[in-house]
Amino acid sequence: MKRFILLGLLMCIATLADAQNRKYMSSFSAVRAYYNPSFTGQEGSKLTTLYRNQWTGFEDAPKTIYAGAEFRLSDLKKSKGYQLNNQSQFTTDTQHHFGLFLFRDSFGPYSETKAQLNYSAGIHLSDKLQLNWGGGLNYTLAALDGTKLTVDQESDPRYSNVLGQKNRSGKLDLDLGITLSADKFYIGYAMQDVTEGKVMRSGDEFTDALYTRKHIGQAGFRTSITNDIGLVLNGLYQYDAQAEGTIEGQLKGVYQNMLWAGVGYRKDLAFSATAGVRINRLQLTYLYETPVADANTIDKPSNEITLAYQLRPFKENHLLNRLQVW
Repeated sequence: MKRFILLGLLMCIATLADAQNRKYMSSFSAVRAYYNPSFTGQEGSKLTTLYRNQWTGFEDAPKTIYAGAEFRLSDLKKSKGYQLNNQSQFTTDTQHHFGLFLFRDSFGPYSETKAQLNYSAGIHLSDKLQLNWGGGLNYTLAALDGTKLTVDQESDPRYSNVLGQKNRSGKLDLDLGITLSADKFYIGYAMQDVTEGKVMRSGDEFTDALYTRKHIGQAGFRTSITNDIGLVLNGLYQYDAQAEGTIEGQLKGVYQNMLWAGVGYRKDLAFSATAGVRINRLQLTYLYETPVADANTIDKPSNEITLAYQLRPFKENHLLNRLQVW
């Protein structure tokens, strides 16, 4: 255990910027609104939860819990279900959406808890093309329990501010995003922590130097092969000045909007395999990830489980070749 505590400390201190800035969820297409507020409500009113157990079998390994609720205000005015990107629903009226998201990431003595409130609006540029923009307000609380840390040289000045005490640091910041989408594709850009923690900071200073603006690009494409089978491709790019850039993608095959399976790759870090099922309004997805290359120093797999529940049903008369899975 002490060996891990030392390793945990070194990783927390030396790569805390990565822990702060890189939120690795391989099922990223299921939580797009977390990365970009303009995606909030684009798939209707729904609830989403995700659990990630990284390095399964490694003591006190990283764990991630995500929960989100998205609401499309127009749903409150309808008594029946809806269809996504249906031409018969074309309107120039602005659509409004709200979302509340909770995120917790922990690794040994370090933890990070984030609450985020999003708003997005969108208009149809044509009967097929839609433009959405949005903003978010997030509060992040970081904690490092120095009482659980053991080092070889306690007099080392790098650790003097954290050893033997419970350290906490909070910040309030803004997110901004914009998205262009249609039935078969989407492309979006967002900035997280726009002011780099300058809106409000509180608590200890052990994370002050790590606040940095993040740039996030997302894109997806889906197409039908037959009336029953379709293909879906999603990509995510993250960049900030400290951890630089990472890119990942996922390709899935979908059967009748009910079953899907696919593979993913995060450059120099991980391969993944995923499968899922939709039963009425409930979606369940499982993902298995194995580290490669730069991440292979700890050769343990990761597991993710995602649950999503659509609060309003889809109309039963949708075409099978109209894919609803991202």
